[in-house]
Amino acid sequence: MQFVAPCLLGLEGLAANDLKFKGISDVRAENGKVLFSGDESTLVRANLCSSLCARVFILMAEFDARDFDTLFEGVKAADWSRYIGERDAFPVKGSSLSSELNSIPACQKIIKKAVVEKLKERYHTSWFEEDGGVHQIQFRIFKNRVSVYLDTTGAALNKRGYRALSNDAPMKETLAAAMVELARVRKDHIVVDPFCGSGTIVIEAARKALNIMPGVDREFAFEAWSQIDPAVIESERQRAREEERDDAAFMGYGYDIDDASLELARHNAELGRVSDRIRFEKRDFRDYTDSFERVSVITNPPYGERLLDIEQARDLYRAMGEKFSQKPFHSYTIISPDDRFEQLFGRVADKRRKLYNGTLKCQVYQYYK
Repeated sequence: MQFVAPCLLGLEGLAANDLKFKGISDVRAENGKVLFSGDESTLVRANLCSSLCARVFILMAEFDARDFDTLFEGVKAADWSRYIGERDAFPVKGSSLSSELNSIPACQKIIKKAVVEKLKERYHTSWFEEDGGVHQIQFRIFKNRVSVYLDTTGAALNKRGYRALSNDAPMKETLAAAMVELARVRKDHIVVDPFCGSGTIVIEAARKALNIMPGVDREFAFEAWSQIDPAVIESERQRAREEERDDAAFMGYGYDIDDASLELARHNAELGRVSDRIRFEKRDFRDYTDSFERVSVITNPPYGERLLDIEQARDLYRAMGEKFSQKPFHSYTIISPDDRFEQLFGRVADKRRKLYNGTLKCQVYQYYK
């Protein structure tokens, strides 16, 4: 099987390395996605273990099309009965950009019709009940190049299962995991987030330190597919659980001024199985100090387009530059959309990386010298 795993722009290399580290081979990064190949075990493992990808698609077909006849024939040529049973559901959704086939509803109808006609040949029936497992068909047409996928994931991979609730402007778990990866968090780290909100960054750090796979505690679309061997699913899930660590010395600290956010953070940490590794406390950043010999501060401070007005956010950046002083074995990983961040912070970052927080263009600034 050929797989495509989309990810946030700027994370392609990290996402590819993450999959390689999790035991998946033949991985390569492209713009906004990671490509790899494998079998059923690969499909299950990528969903269970990917920290940074958004979904895992099976690539069903890829071809050029400028008219509906070509679109129909290209889709029909794919081996749909390999994955879709006689009673399975197969809804269609997708997008088109800079292409002659620019009507999404029309493309949906043609693709659905092509799949139906292909399945009719296999199952010798004229009607499909579609009351079985959902096999979401996804298409993307860009500059007349058509890609058609099956979504194996269901709810996006950032839905780890521990954050049923969140505060205003929550950070996606995949982006939090990327910041944790960039900060090189290991099993003996101390991590602090002084603007923790609902706790996503410090929870992701704790789960990485304990080697808790991102998807091990949730369900996926492929689990309802009769074509995927349940024994393979159970084997991969058991493998993931056996690799969790109980010897880690990790501790996390999350601070915030909002009681409701802290209550959410404690609840999420409990669901994430890391509540004994994190302490959440009510603290104003103006009183921030630390007495740690070694610490990694990883944070997503409030900023003008999210929670504070622009000038309040910039005052906060100035305060951060004063509070986050240069000390041995202290590192700071901060995400911001403000191009003036370094000027306001008072120091040029040792490393920067462009990322997107949703549709908002940001940079991750790292200080470790």
